Amino acid sequence: MGGWNYSLKLEDESKIAKAVMRDLPISPKKVHNLARAVNGMMLQDAKKYLERVIAKEEAVPHFIHRKKIPHHKGLSERWGIPVGKYPVKAAKFLLKALNNVEANAESKELDAEKLKIIHLSVQQGYTLKRYMPRAFGRSTPKFKRYSNIEVIVKEV
Repeated sequence: MGGWNYSLKLEDESKIAKAVMRDLPISPKKVHNLARAVNGMMLQDAKKYLERVIAKEEAVPHFIHRKKIPHHKGLSERWGIPVGKYPVKAAKFLLKALNNVEANAESKELDAEKLKIIHLSVQQGYTLKRYMPRAFGRSTPKFKRYSNIEVIVKEV
């Protein structure tokens, strides 16, 4: 039988906790830049960063999909990229995933203060394809995209 596996294979999983969230109603394009910014951070720092993004106090740099995006103060000094946005919905879903992985780490009796995000990936989920009728017998596609997020943390 087929089944789902994590995209990162590790041999020693005693100091590692994992979490996955599937079929989130948000486009992977919206989550990708946020996941890239958070990947490699300590877990508590990443959670504080996401809370600042949700409060619109700190912008997320756009590594890809960066056309026609305004510049934000402070992004160039920290990230080296001047353009960014505030993806609040994506930050809420990612914060929930980080809370899940923290709970999984606590159930494995790992220290929450020493957890570092070693792998954070966003994959494209399924797409609902709908069509909206328009004038003169035409139609316009309306696609609803979904995402899968997986997080792996390690105690350092």
